[in-house]
Amino acid sequence: MKRFKEFMQPNRLGFHLALSIGITLALIIVALIFLNLYTRHGNEVEMPDFIGKDSKSLVTDSLSADFIVVVSESVFDKTSKPGTVLKQNPNPKEKVKRGRKVYVTVASDQPPVVKMPQLQDVSLRQAEIMLKAKGLILGSVIYKPSPYENAVLEQLYRGRPIASGKDINMGEIITLVVGKDIEGLPTDSTITEIVNP
Repeated sequence: MKRFKEFMQPNRLGFHLALSIGITLALIIVALIFLNLYTRHGNEVEMPDFIGKDSKSLVTDSLSADFIVVVSESVFDKTSKPGTVLKQNPNPKEKVKRGRKVYVTVASDQPPVVKMPQLQDVSLRQAEIMLKAKGLILGSVIYKPSPYENAVLEQLYRGRPIASGKDINMGEIITLVVGKDIEGLPTDSTITEIVNP
């Protein structure tokens, strides 16, 4: 016991060694407590399902005080009411920390604008594929006497010719005038219109 007391005297190495170990342990304990509070360990909640809900009310009213709703992007979806949530991240029912930001994709009321493709001189089948790739809809097909069987002669939007490269809203309907080799039909014959099903 006497040796221990001598070893722990303030002017001895043992005292300084024990002091440094004690301070280190205290710092570790304080750091662990702080980390536990900072990360809110064990304070997880289940992510609600925001899909189909109005994004404005989610952002302003904060449907749940546990989360911060952030609109990350808008996507045009003609089947959904503008402003409704289409996707969310994190997904519904995931376990997350309180105060977590929830990034949502909402339905836009404005369709994206695309460039009208060049459909003249291509086949009807190819024109249909090109329209679909741009998000445009093939409407009526008007057959006109022509030596160029099944080739697109004109592209129309709302009854008027539309040039390739022109801006047009996705989802618009395009009418095509297509050549048809009809025997005995004069070149100035009436155009026959067939509505695409």
